[in-house]
Amino acid sequence: MQIHLVLTVIGPDRPGLVSAVSDTIAAGGGNWLDTRMASLSGQFAGMVLVAIDAEKADALVAALRALDAQGLRIIVQRTDPHPAVVGRTVRLETIGLDRPGIIRDISHVLAQAHVSIIELESELTSGAFSGEAMFKARARLLLPEGLSMVNLCQALEDIAGELMVDLTLDEAAEAVHV
Repeated sequence: MQIHLVLTVIGPDRPGLVSAVSDTIAAGGGNWLDTRMASLSGQFAGMVLVAIDAEKADALVAALRALDAQGLRIIVQRTDPHPAVVGRTVRLETIGLDRPGIIRDISHVLAQAHVSIIELESELTSGAFSGEAMFKARARLLLPEGLSMVNLCQALEDIAGELMVDLTLDEAAEAVHV
């Protein structure tokens, strides 16, 4: 029987970190399924989904924890493979002058509407003309059945006005398997 391991990896950024993790997973009999990784302020951080035979999991976890000696901190969460969740997704894009609380306030509106955030990326950039700090975020959202897009758009428009950001909700429905 296969299980899934969700790994959180963090350590000082340097060449070879992904190689060290992938070599350990392959040597332990794991199958690397899904990844989100980035270098943030000199630290390399990532999440990895690994499938492995249940009887090999303990040995792989021990081998991954041994990467501590290379400066990598790895947290492992075991989970059973879940059936695919199918639903309609939308893309949300946000841009505006940076200030604290943008993600907090938008995620609060989404949580109230029972919308799941499948993916979220954000970055701080310089404005093209002003040079001011601009906050940009992109999210893929899973909508609950029966959610009125009119109500969601209105709630997001209300918060966009308060935050003084532009929010774009791409309503093109697409099937998603999470």
